[in-house]
Amino acid sequence: MARRYMEYHRRWLELDREIVSAFEGVSRSMLLAQAEMGRAALQEALLFSAPGSLPVCDVSHLMNLEVPAISYQSAEAVIGYGFAFTSLELDGAVQALQKLLPKLYELAQVNKICEMLSDEMERTRRRVNALEYVMIPQMEQTIRTISMKLEDNERSNLTRLRKVKEMLARERA
Repeated sequence: MARRYMEYHRRWLELDREIVSAFEGVSRSMLLAQAEMGRAALQEALLFSAPGSLPVCDVSHLMNLEVPAISYQSAEAVIGYGFAFTSLELDGAVQALQKLLPKLYELAQVNKICEMLSDEMERTRRRVNALEYVMIPQMEQTIRTISMKLEDNERSNLTRLRKVKEMLARERA
């Protein structure tokens, strides 16, 4: 489980680096677009949304856990505003964000899987600790108690047998 967690964690780090570097470029483009167009015109252009495709959410099984499986097939890149009054930088930023969307969904999926694996490892660790420090010592104590009672019963039986043997030997004599 820890090995699988580390695989997903490495993938999460890789995706995070890619997305952060892509967002830095998009942020730069947005700032340039705002400088060219003005804040109000930029906000107005971004208010128009283009029809996009939704992610397909499903469940897969990973080590007795039901983890999310998110897939995203991007449709044709459509921009919801007109090109006449917008900056080229804004167009590039919006297209870069559209290309980044599948990675964002994958990052969300990997993040949730890491969280679920982490929780499961914590539960497993608690169970192991409960077994190791509570259940096993209690069972060992129970075994010792039962063993002592059985030994005591055996000694009592031996004593009883000796007494019976002595009584039989006295009656014969």
